[in-house]
Amino acid sequence: MKNPVLEGLSTARTSVVHLEMRDSYLPGDPEFVAWQRGKRLDPNAERSTWWRPFLDVVQEVTSRGVVMQRARIVSEPVTEYIRYEHHVSFPNIAAGELIRWLPRRLAADIPLPGTDFWMFDEESVLFTYFSGTGEVVDREWCRDHDVVVMAASAFREVWRRATPHEDYKLT
Repeated sequence: MKNPVLEGLSTARTSVVHLEMRDSYLPGDPEFVAWQRGKRLDPNAERSTWWRPFLDVVQEVTSRGVVMQRARIVSEPVTEYIRYEHHVSFPNIAAGELIRWLPRRLAADIPLPGTDFWMFDEESVLFTYFSGTGEVVDREWCRDHDVVVMAASAFREVWRRATPHEDYKLT
C-alpha cells in the first residue's frame, strides 16, 4: 500500500498543511532515542549527515511552488519529544517547509479536530489516528466539504496565532 501522505504530496498543486497536536510521537523511534543519548544534528555539517529521504519529497513539492506549512500545538513546559522535534526541524525548513509553534494555552478557544491531520489544496484532509503512546494506528481520507472547511479554518487560526520556528523559544 502506498503512503497516503506521499500520495497527497505528489498531487498537491497549491498548498499542504500539517497540524500536529500531540506532545509525543513514537517514543521508541531510534532517532529520538539517539537524540536522548546526546546525538545532535549540525546544520553546518555536510548535508548528508542530517538530510532524510522525506526531505527530497518536501523539496520537490515546494520547488513546484506548493506552500507547505506545519503547525505544532504544544504543552508548556514542553516534553523531551517536543525539544527533539524543535531541534530536528531545521532540515524541514531547509527543504522549504514553513513551521510554527503554538502553546496549547493559546489554542484553548480554537475549534480543532480531534486528531492531527494533513490537508492538501484545501480539498482533502488526511486524519491520522494514534495509539496512546504515539504510534500511527490508522489514517483516514476525508473530502467532505464541511469537514475540509472546518480543518482549514482551524489551521488558519492556529497559524495566525503561532510563532515562527526561528522565534519560538522552548520552555
